[in-house]
Amino acid sequence: MTGTGPVAVATAADDMTADMVITELNRRGTEVIRFNPADIGTSMQVSARFGSCPASPAGQLRTPSRSADLTGIRSLYWRRPHWPTFDHLNTADARFATAQTRFGLGGTLYALPECLFVNHPLHNRTAEHKPLQLAVAQRLGLTVPPTLVTNSPDDAREFIKAHDQVVYKTLRWTPYQQDGVGMTTWTEPVTADEIDERITVVPHLFQSRIAKAADIRVVIAGARVFAVRIDSDLLDWRLDYEVLTYTVITLPAAIEKTLLAYLEHFRLVSGSFDLVLDHDGGYHWLELNPNGQWGWLEDETGLPLTAAFADLLTRGTP
Repeated sequence: MTGTGPVAVATAADDMTADMVITELNRRGTEVIRFNPADIGTSMQVSARFGSCPASPAGQLRTPSRSADLTGIRSLYWRRPHWPTFDHLNTADARFATAQTRFGLGGTLYALPECLFVNHPLHNRTAEHKPLQLAVAQRLGLTVPPTLVTNSPDDAREFIKAHDQVVYKTLRWTPYQQDGVGMTTWTEPVTADEIDERITVVPHLFQSRIAKAADIRVVIAGARVFAVRIDSDLLDWRLDYEVLTYTVITLPAAIEKTLLAYLEHFRLVSGSFDLVLDHDGGYHWLELNPNGQWGWLEDETGLPLTAAFADLLTRGTP
């Protein structure tokens, strides 16, 4: 059954992937209300009532150009929204205001009845934990590279020496600057000699490096699975998109079935998976980004990803 209410899109103003989906929804005549939690205030208002109405929450979400009844929203596309930081307030007041927004606005949105979440923000957050990802992938039968999460220098050195080649990865991408310059950590090789006492401050993720033939990016929207082979000589293909070669492929049926089961485990309806293909044709798990980018893949391959997400949001059936 296809819903008839508006599709809500929560994202920042500069999200080109959301722009693609909204353009397609507009082309189909589907009403869209776009908002960013960071705009809370005069540019965005929410009113929700509980307990005194048949359906909860009842109320409205309002922006300068749109308004929507909360009980009528058919789907919520939780793309890449920003929460407000209230920089104009002092530290204590900003911390208080941020908490009220996250738990007031966030809690109201999370409670939307009869709404399809793509994806539910709380489920996204759970699925973003890499150690949990690794454990679930292994339980479902996927091949997981030997991996160590530790803040012990001795354990890290022992692990690195036990494997032929090891890489370091961040446990979560975080905006990071030094002296006003943006810093990004890629997947990088690491040796035992590089490990010192600084590792004790926080957990680090070390992983045995796979001798890969290619990288595989898989995007799933509902029941539709799109797989792209990415060829390059790079350890981390995100370093230089200009040297990448893309080929649309069909996954082995068993891998496709397992990835769908993976999303179901976390109660997600979409996700972007990174796998590695070895020279013997074996697939190795790397990670899931529950809210990963995919717009550039459509540009490079012609895959109907925008249409697939628009179909999912238009259907609106949880």
